[in-house]
Amino acid sequence: MRRGSGWKWAAGALAALHAAVLGAGFLAPYDAAEQHREAPLAPPGAIHFHGLRPYADDPVTGEPRELRFFVHRRLFGVDAPGLYFPLGSDEFGRDQFSRLLYGGRVSLGAAALATALSIGLGLVAGVASGLAGGWVDSVLMRVSELFLALPWLYLLLGVRAFLPLSMPPQRGFLLVIALAGLLGWARPARLFRGLTLSLAQAGHVEAARGFGASRFYLARRHIVPEMRGVIGTQAALVAPQYILAEVTLSMFGLGINEPGLSWGTLLDVVRQPALLTLDPWIALPALMLIPVFLLYSVCADALGS
Repeated sequence: MRRGSGWKWAAGALAALHAAVLGAGFLAPYDAAEQHREAPLAPPGAIHFHGLRPYADDPVTGEPRELRFFVHRRLFGVDAPGLYFPLGSDEFGRDQFSRLLYGGRVSLGAAALATALSIGLGLVAGVASGLAGGWVDSVLMRVSELFLALPWLYLLLGVRAFLPLSMPPQRGFLLVIALAGLLGWARPARLFRGLTLSLAQAGHVEAARGFGASRFYLARRHIVPEMRGVIGTQAALVAPQYILAEVTLSMFGLGINEPGLSWGTLLDVVRQPALLTLDPWIALPALMLIPVFLLYSVCADALGS
């Protein structure tokens, strides 16, 4: 795949995904917390056509219901009292597709926050280390080695477990995600340091230094702009790691908890083998993570080629 087409395809798909979760209030057929106790663990609604009109069988009555656009101020749905669950419903009769979109706000937002922190700090530390040299370089690299040696997942679990019980879960979760971003700066910092050392020897950078340009000027005008492709690649590589961190923490009750919603809370059902055996479609949100990770991987490959 050529770099241009790969970048455009992956970036467009990721942009559409983020737009979808931000527009969940319109795109989702139901509110995330809306329960339909008469239809627990309903299978995904299959669509069939009568002529050109799409229909789906009601999970309660089995009657065909016409799927229409712009129903109840939503993009699509069926007229009340009919029900339609594109990805099925959970044990409380909540629409899985709607919850997947609403939950993405937290998971993708947390990943974006942690990615921005880790890449931003890594960029500052790496460029400063490469340009300053001497004791500054030595200290920053020794500190980065310490951070690389930390078992960050266990550290996150420990920090979240020791936070005060009186702290709201959402605030505690944001602190943990911010800590994950702060812990992740070391690896990109070492990469950016190496690039800075290489770029600092370029002819135009040497010329600017000879004319008295400051280190800050060199970093802002020459070093950092030439790293844009690498910065994008690193962001695409680490973002899925933070999505996975959020999912892991929330699955084990150390992230967002009910009635809060994220992809991690949706995947809590994976720990219930009996439910998965009887109603395997309940794990569909877990499978939806696979194309998300693949998109980030394609994007990273396209930027790095």
